[in-house]
Amino acid sequence: MLNRNAEALFWIGRYIERAENHARLIDVHYHIQQEEDFQQEGHKWSRLIDALGVRSEYLRQFESFNEQDVLSFITLDMGNTNSLFSCVHQARNNLRTLRQHLPSELWDIVNGFNLWLGEQSVADIMRGPHQFYQQVKERAAMFLGAEQSVMLRGNEWHFIESGRFLERAENTTRILQTVTVSCKSKDINSIYTQLQAVLKSVSGYQSFRRYYADDMSPECILEFLIVNPFFPRSIRFSFHKLEEHLAKLELDTAEKGSGHEKVIRQAGKIKAELDYMEKDEMSGDLALDVLDALMISCQRLGRTMDGAFFRREGVSV
Repeated sequence: MLNRNAEALFWIGRYIERAENHARLIDVHYHIQQEEDFQQEGHKWSRLIDALGVRSEYLRQFESFNEQDVLSFITLDMGNTNSLFSCVHQARNNLRTLRQHLPSELWDIVNGFNLWLGEQSVADIMRGPHQFYQQVKERAAMFLGAEQSVMLRGNEWHFIESGRFLERAENTTRILQTVTVSCKSKDINSIYTQLQAVLKSVSGYQSFRRYYADDMSPECILEFLIVNPFFPRSIRFSFHKLEEHLAKLELDTAEKGSGHEKVIRQAGKIKAELDYMEKDEMSGDLALDVLDALMISCQRLGRTMDGAFFRREGVSV
């Protein structure tokens, strides 16, 4: 497999995961708008932009935050490289270059997803936001289901899964960072409400209650989303899966070894730190330090993978 094909596969996993994450976050945002903090129109919508980490990109196009502009920018704006539509469109372009290597079902699903989004407008979203983003989540789930059901467990699959789990770890970290920063000077009830919304955005509320039925504290919610070993959207679970897929990649070059091993070591180190992290280390002001360190680790690992697999001259994987 050529470097460019490996990179395209890795980014298919990241783009589809990112599109699904956007849909989850926006959908939950609509459900928590009854909070006191949400009474200010501008603050209500700027929080969503901050949760996705695209404030500077948004302000290049708009001067204020309102529902229509924010939804248009996050969901359908092709000028925003991280909009939901841009992510699906880029995944579709990557898939088109690899159609001969992948099951046809994947192309059919992503191409249909892209065509459907191209026909939507902000008015369509605002007529029924929950229904709209539910359809986005269902289409992303169709891709994941087909990928899990029909793909050979070769390098192609491991690269898509590596991209998916790195994106998932980074997304969960970014959302928790945003909430932790915004709650710094607020009372415990406000923090609890926002963290509860984060749980719902990753479909983790019911799973959380199975572990912490008698303790709904912010510390428990942070512990669940950062280090729970069984919840598939926790940061720890994502790094376990990421290391597993990286270790199973089979390089077919005489130069294999150093770059690949470095990537596995980095992922393994982050995973080990999460395995042995104590609840006390994530409490109070320490939580933000942990999340900042995790975000730096995610970004550093992404750069290491880029150098090891996608940019290294003469190496194919």
